Amino acid sequence: MPERLLSELREAIAAGRSRFEYLRDLGLDEVPAGVRGGPTEPGRAPGRESLEEVRAALGDCQRCGLCGTRKTLVFGVGNPSARLVLVGEAPGREEDEKGEPFVGEAGRLLDRILFAMGLSRDDVYICNVLKCRPPNNRDPEPDEIATCEPFLIRQLAAIQPQMIVALGRFAIQTLLQTKAPISRLRGTWQQYQGIPLMPTYHPAYLLRNPAGKREVWSDMKQVMERLRVGAG
Repeated sequence: MPERLLSELREAIAAGRSRFEYLRDLGLDEVPAGVRGGPTEPGRAPGRESLEEVRAALGDCQRCGLCGTRKTLVFGVGNPSARLVLVGEAPGREEDEKGEPFVGEAGRLLDRILFAMGLSRDDVYICNVLKCRPPNNRDPEPDEIATCEPFLIRQLAAIQPQMIVALGRFAIQTLLQTKAPISRLRGTWQQYQGIPLMPTYHPAYLLRNPAGKREVWSDMKQVMERLRVGAG
């Protein structure tokens, strides 16, 4: 067997084992049917702003104090016509270094969750409410959210996903314009400008509280089912 083919086979086996191990970690005995996350349409509707245009408008943003402490602006990554968008809070240290959301330990856990769903980063779009890292990963300030949120709104309008998953308290409360605690909201479908939105825990929370993985997986199963049948 050619070495390249053998290497690809090993990678496929390792990936499959990773998915089974994650599901076993959640206490599940069966592998759910996979879903595909994009695209929503063959092309962009005439007159609709593109992600490239939103990024260009953001520029080398100097609109709040975070510009003085960040290393890299972290815009977003993934399929620009994705059916599913995942929105987090803000970049962390590794994200600030690399300029890509969810590349640290929490990001690797998010990748495993997506893989267990039968998805990858190429199928979905991933971004944060804030595009710059708060110093020492502190909580976002209200003025920082108010400054950055318009660009998140424009990102979502450019993608026009069928579904949104909000990861963690700040993303949930920002998108839903509520102060309700995440414990009350998670696992129950909400609406963001007519788009179904599933609130759930942030992967960083799961690193500190592994027992929450079962709740997140319950939320993701609802997302998977809705992706299969079509949002609405």
